[in-house]
Amino acid sequence: MPVLTSYPGVYIEEISSGVHTITGVATSITAFVGRALRGPTDEPVTINSYGDFERTFGGLWLESALAFAVRDFFLNGGGQAIIVRCFNSAGETLAKVSIDGLDLEAAEPGAWGNKLRIRIDYDTRPLLPDEAADSLFNLSVKDTGTGQTEIFRNVSVTAGNARRIDTVLTNDSLLLRATAVPGSRPGKSADIGSGENPDPFSDSFPARYSVIATEANDGGALTAAQITDSSLEAGKKGMYALLDADLFNLLCIPPHKLSSAPDPGDSDLDPATVIDVAAAFCAARRAFLVVDPPYGSTLTDMPIFQSGVTTTNHAALYFPTLLQPNPLHDNQLEEFAPCGAIAGIMARTDSDRGVWKAPAGLEARLVGVPALSVPLTDAETGQLNPLGINCLRSMPAAGRVVWGARTMEGNDRLASEWKYIPVRRTALFLEESLYRGTQWVVFEPNDEPLWAQIRLNLGAFMQSLFRLGAFQGKTPKEAYLVKCDRETTTQDDINRGVVNILVGFAPLKPAEFVIIQIQQLAGQIDT
Repeated sequence: MPVLTSYPGVYIEEISSGVHTITGVATSITAFVGRALRGPTDEPVTINSYGDFERTFGGLWLESALAFAVRDFFLNGGGQAIIVRCFNSAGETLAKVSIDGLDLEAAEPGAWGNKLRIRIDYDTRPLLPDEAADSLFNLSVKDTGTGQTEIFRNVSVTAGNARRIDTVLTNDSLLLRATAVPGSRPGKSADIGSGENPDPFSDSFPARYSVIATEANDGGALTAAQITDSSLEAGKKGMYALLDADLFNLLCIPPHKLSSAPDPGDSDLDPATVIDVAAAFCAARRAFLVVDPPYGSTLTDMPIFQSGVTTTNHAALYFPTLLQPNPLHDNQLEEFAPCGAIAGIMARTDSDRGVWKAPAGLEARLVGVPALSVPLTDAETGQLNPLGINCLRSMPAAGRVVWGARTMEGNDRLASEWKYIPVRRTALFLEESLYRGTQWVVFEPNDEPLWAQIRLNLGAFMQSLFRLGAFQGKTPKEAYLVKCDRETTTQDDINRGVVNILVGFAPLKPAEFVIIQIQQLAGQIDT
């Protein structure tokens, strides 16, 4: 805006350069949806290491394939994950105890709450003038399964008190919640005698703390009703809890039980009710689904399995399952879902080479995988690869590697332009980056100055990717285009408040088949 002049002199005016730098989004934030030992339910929780997962969700558990998939994700190079714990209620799901009318329950469902121990003492600060006599107390809670301890000092049962116990636990505790508060403070726990163990939670002195009275269970096996049922979307539960996540790029829904767990016949979620819905959800969120094969599947099973799910370019199917030592079963080799390891390799490849590089080849080694459930030969791989089923292979010297880079729309007969994983994921990366990087355009005057700024900023972003080797072509003109002018945005578009931006790119496609031609050269005859 021009400077308003009022007196003779020099005026300074800052002029906008029109630069709105577009930053590329992350490409390998992986969401895991399934069953866990503990932790918040139907809520997306971001973690940055497997240690974070252990602290929040309890670590490895025989009833949870998700826990092993998350382990494999970080083991194979994953950097950031979002965990959604689903829970199938069956009977009592929350551990509970009542202490003189103070009703307490575990903050989260599951049998982990049965190990909570609560202690109350009266070693409080002096009362304030407006506080009733004998209204303050201290509450300590310890999870004897993990050793985690929380102490809440100078809490009260008085209505309106800033330290009322139910409010304090709701805001500050990861272990407990108060569902009923009595009119007077609960009685204190037995004092520790002279010479006794000073640890009030020691199992040697059960009288020193209160034990959970109503024990909980870990719920039942998961079904589509807890993960992908359409009724969950309105409440943002199950998979739809990810609607509250700002960004995720990959989605893994591993089978919710291991094949070694009791009732292995219930180990797989129905593909028709989970994979199809999850793939559609990924398409809407510009994400990519990693699909696991059924436990115990063979070479002949996979085409049948694939034919039972929707053909989509927002998902990729991998075969076979992994054989890994199970630390919960004396390190015996057992079958595990490959999705976590595959997502980790995608993250590692994105970091090392870029999202435009296929997450396959001798570099795509499966870390922590000593064997595969079905060894595949070249001929057997040749049966599955044209169908769009990505194979995991054991290769000399390299070990176990990913040996396929096709989407579930990669069947040769479909002739899809989204045949290859890196092409689809590169497009998703561009779409999300441009979507977030052009928010400033909304409500700007829709004319040539705006179009010029759009061309400038989007062109600079695409040029930076071209220099990184993200596109085909020797020159920028061959590699990409950004068009926004009178040809793309007509007067009718302007009247309707629309600006049209055309962005094109020449994708890199993986070299699936390397053909070496060898010819004998006859002796040269001088003439």
